[in-house]
Amino acid sequence: MAKKVLITGMSGLIGGLLKDHLLNEGGYELKALNRSYVEGVENHQADISDLDAIKPAFGGQDVVVHLAAYLGSQGWQWQHDNNVLGTYNVFEAARLAGVKRVIFASSGSTIRGFERVKPYKDIADGNYGEVPEDFPMITRDQIRPEALYGASKVWGEALGRHFSDDYDMSVICVRIGSVRKENRPLSVRENAIYLGHSDICQMLQLCIEADQNINYDVFFAVSDNKWNYRDISHAREVLGYIPKDSADNNFFVSD
Repeated sequence: MAKKVLITGMSGLIGGLLKDHLLNEGGYELKALNRSYVEGVENHQADISDLDAIKPAFGGQDVVVHLAAYLGSQGWQWQHDNNVLGTYNVFEAARLAGVKRVIFASSGSTIRGFERVKPYKDIADGNYGEVPEDFPMITRDQIRPEALYGASKVWGEALGRHFSDDYDMSVICVRIGSVRKENRPLSVRENAIYLGHSDICQMLQLCIEADQNINYDVFFAVSDNKWNYRDISHAREVLGYIPKDSADNNFFVSD
């Protein structure tokens, strides 16, 4: 039988990419939880800040992929309504409906604060000559959020741990790199954190299909970039993630 997958924020860039990828792969019955209508799939139109309004979307779903978010770096009310309250509502609605797995779209902004210090600052600034040959990768157990947005994603990861521990829900958090409509780096910084369209789709599908014995885990998702500083070895070992894209093919050089 087809796996039933509810995707929040399907009208966004990553949501649209994932929708097209899964429909092309086959074997999935997709539903969008969105404020706006999404063509080609079943829709439930509601705002994630309203728990009662979104609860009916979760019935009978096998997996929830929670992509909906406010992407601005600050703006507390937007962060609160979408990334704090909205994320809680998604987890709670999934719990009430008996959904077995929630995949939470976290962000590299949970650790972007490390770009304030060497050698990560030099990598982000493109001062590659200042970067030592061997430098420690940032691992999934480290946290140093940038701005309210990064802090809200740390909240989402912690909330996922709570729901996993207390309600036996499989929760997978993906710290997503920079995904652009143009499918290439648009700044020097993105030479390190670029995440190609095929790679984000691969990662999310691997999470959907991952062993149900994964109770809780956190993975970085970036492409095969020379200057990547985020450790993706755990995603490779646990999920079988092998990035196919690379910023090095469209390396951004500032004027």
